[in-house]
Amino acid sequence: MKKIKNFFKGVRKEAKTVRWPDGKTLVKYSCITIVMLVFFGLFFYGLDAIFAFLRGLF
Repeated sequence: MKKIKNFFKGVRKEAKTVRWPDGKTLVKYSCITIVMLVFFGLFFYGLDAIFAFLRGLF
């Protein structure tokens, strides 16, 4: 039980040393992440469609 208590004390101590982003930065990084997810989703969908089309030709 003491190990668990010490673990959570360490987690709390470490969380205080983290530099959390401000709201503007958080929104910026969230938008970049969403745009990249959409881009790569469409990219891989396009590749899949091309390969399916090519496979259908043979």
